[in-house]
Amino acid sequence: MVAGSRGLLALLFVVSAPRRLQAGELGDGCGHIVTYQDSGTMTSKNYPGTYPNHTVCEKTIRVPKGKKLILRLGDVDIESQTCASDYLLFTTNSDLYGPYCGSLPVPKELLLNTNEVTVRFESGSHISGRGFLLTYASSDHPDLITCLERANHYLNTEYSKFCPAGCRDIAGDISGNLVDGYRDTSLLCKAAIHAGIIADELGGQISVLQRKGLSRYEGILANGVLSKDGSLSDKRFLFTSNGCSRSLSLEPETQIRASWQWVSEMGEEVHWSPGHAQVQGQDLSWASRDSGKNRKQREWLETDLGEKKKITGIMTTGSTQSNFNFYVKSFVMKFKNNNSKWRTYKGIASNKEKVFQGNSNFRDPVRNNFIPPIVARYVRVVPQTWHQRIALKVELFGCQITQGNDSLVLHKASPNTVSATEREDEMITKSVPSPEVPTGINITAVTILPVLLALLLGIGIFAAFRKRRKEIHMDQLRPRKQTVGSRSNIPLPDISPLSSPSAMIMKRK
Repeated sequence: MVAGSRGLLALLFVVSAPRRLQAGELGDGCGHIVTYQDSGTMTSKNYPGTYPNHTVCEKTIRVPKGKKLILRLGDVDIESQTCASDYLLFTTNSDLYGPYCGSLPVPKELLLNTNEVTVRFESGSHISGRGFLLTYASSDHPDLITCLERANHYLNTEYSKFCPAGCRDIAGDISGNLVDGYRDTSLLCKAAIHAGIIADELGGQISVLQRKGLSRYEGILANGVLSKDGSLSDKRFLFTSNGCSRSLSLEPETQIRASWQWVSEMGEEVHWSPGHAQVQGQDLSWASRDSGKNRKQREWLETDLGEKKKITGIMTTGSTQSNFNFYVKSFVMKFKNNNSKWRTYKGIASNKEKVFQGNSNFRDPVRNNFIPPIVARYVRVVPQTWHQRIALKVELFGCQITQGNDSLVLHKASPNTVSATEREDEMITKSVPSPEVPTGINITAVTILPVLLALLLGIGIFAAFRKRRKEIHMDQLRPRKQTVGSRSNIPLPDISPLSSPSAMIMKRK
């Protein structure tokens, strides 16, 4: 089909849109949609299953002004051969792209001359068809890939790609973990979310290293993504990172405490105490008292890291004991430094506290990453939902604070990025700065200022005393008229410097 006839066909589709809307309600054909400032993911309803009959999906997507849009079509499977009843169409202020359907050629990528486009997908009566999956990003990310790209699609041993927001819930398996690497058949962006390299709400750049495969890949639930155990493969891949993901070693007896701990009649800690709350331990975990759902008081498990550190992730388990089927299903995180209030960790793309997915059984560990990281000395796990009773073991990951890696969770990437602290916590009085936070003030000047004030005050007191003493001395030298019975006959008190109240005060100082 020539370009002119394709353009005319697209124009006819737009002109006839009001009539065609009778086939379905606007938006009822849309599926998975996640959008952020400069990237996102969009699918038809039920993808990758068969899209429904007689539906319409219309969505306008945009990137910041001054940028241009990049669209990548990961999958287009629309049953109609002529686009008469089922089609996919992109419309800008000046151009039409499509319609696409059936056996018509579909471009893998569209580079638009604008920052905004309207996506329209319509379906009529049909038997099969997955619909579509597309990703988009701004022109800042020419290396954009879709959520469907797998590592074995690339031959280079090292490469970098941009993953859009919204790949976590796209169907497709991954096998492996952050430490050992992932089987090369795994979805790249989904594996990056699992590893904590990027957040699903944001997307981001990933750097990949290809290595020799393993005989077996061990799976784990992490960041809302379940990695399955995998078999032998010739190749695997790993992600490069900043290295701030080491286990933060703790002294459980002194650095971990809780809202509740079990003690004997002699006052000694017994089973289920906070000292048992380390993932590496073989004992029972920490457990709270009665964990009824109607409890108003939230239980918590707190870790004191001894100093402010950068915390990038947490691993949790339940009781780890088969005869005690206790575990926490969801939790929130709170953190603080010295002389500050407790703050609640919030999602960077929303203004709500972030609820982390916890464990689904008493045994298997679950990992969650903090993007952006938490920078704090004290952290608390506050369970929200649990099975039978609150029971926890934890392990924190992160690193020491060094120059260049101390970016706080308060940092805002853009006007639309939400701080990861509670609004009320931002009202801490500035007259009592936290000792850990550099203020840019000369500490020497702050120390000397009170001394100078005290010195000036002392000089003033001494000058006043000297003046008063001189006045009294001159008064003694004046001739006095003696009167019988006058109080002037009473001897004046000794006003030598050592006996005057003012002088005594000066002496004590």
